Amino acid sequence: MDSILQCMRCRKTYPIDQVIYACESCGGLLDVTHDLDTLKRTVTRATFDARLGTLDAPYNSGVWRYKELIAPYLRDDQIISRPEGNTNLYHVPKLAQWAGIGKLYLKHEGENPTGSFKDRGMTGGVTQARLLGMTRVACASTGNTSASLAAYAAWSGMQGIVLMQNKQIASGKLSQSIAYGATCIRVDGDFDKNLELVKELSATADIYMLNSINPFRLEGQKSIMFEAIQQLRWNVPDWIVVPGGNLGNSSSFGKALWEMREIGLIDRLPRLAIIQAEGANPLYRAYLTEFEEYHPVHAETIATAIKIGNPVNYPKAVRALEWTSGVVEQVTDQQTMEAKALIDAQGIGCEPASGCTLAGIKKLVEGGIIAPNETVVGLLTGHVLKDPDVTIAYHEDTL
Repeated sequence: MDSILQCMRCRKTYPIDQVIYACESCGGLLDVTHDLDTLKRTVTRATFDARLGTLDAPYNSGVWRYKELIAPYLRDDQIISRPEGNTNLYHVPKLAQWAGIGKLYLKHEGENPTGSFKDRGMTGGVTQARLLGMTRVACASTGNTSASLAAYAAWSGMQGIVLMQNKQIASGKLSQSIAYGATCIRVDGDFDKNLELVKELSATADIYMLNSINPFRLEGQKSIMFEAIQQLRWNVPDWIVVPGGNLGNSSSFGKALWEMREIGLIDRLPRLAIIQAEGANPLYRAYLTEFEEYHPVHAETIATAIKIGNPVNYPKAVRALEWTSGVVEQVTDQQTMEAKALIDAQGIGCEPASGCTLAGIKKLVEGGIIAPNETVVGLLTGHVLKDPDVTIAYHEDTL
């Protein structure tokens, strides 16, 4: 079964084994494109249901259970997996009542090995790095990506290199990167500056870049949607709600849902809602202009995981919104922390950025966008211990 890299803008194609991050002709973002006609004939819901509960690698992973939809060209022994995924989908009626809807589920990606959804993308990215013969991998990070890269690099025997800003790094995330043995470099600059530096490193040294501009990262993150809808017994919810930072998740969700419909696993698409922090809201501002205008912003928010002012996956996120008739909303840091506290009080717990999901759902209900009788799946991106200082400060009323 053939898979290729394809530019989403000019449609130029490249072989799957080429080290490339953007189109050489037009600079557009790349997709990993699979043979959907073959998948339509060979893959069914039963394919994935039969693997539930298996102890055998790689299908015990909540990513590689869906291998045919992520990297059908891989042999099982080529896959680097912790394993990851298999995260819970929590039915939360008390939070649904607070938000003003009848049925709410929260998909908790903080239950991954390093405590965030990034592990789903990193298993795909590091596996591709091995396939390409790379020995060093690098990323710019606000925290979760660096923790995940450091762990998967160590697990696979590669050298991990992390560039991060020199302030407002959550201690839980920083400690993970250090503990797992990555080379951690603090730079006097924000995430967007660090990403440019990593791009330069990957262009001039034998280093493989694993930020979400890497399309193999997004293929792994598609599995969040595959797994959530399988957990709903293949019933499609009305809404998927996700925080928006670098927009990798929302981009991958759109691609996952579109592919599922194309091959017949689902018969309709849910609507996608992307929630940004008010202080890091370039997608929201563009949405207000119907995407006629886009301007990067200087990002400032307590939700460090989405503190990104110039998201690299902006074009893919816009595409996902177009596919799903989606919407974009923004919430304040106060709204985010109040929602986070409610999630924490359910005994689930999450990092601050995850609070945007619940706060955004409530705001969309109040605005008449989400109807009270609709079913909503919201994403929690990270574990409560990712940013313990903020949690304590909130409850001490010292933020």
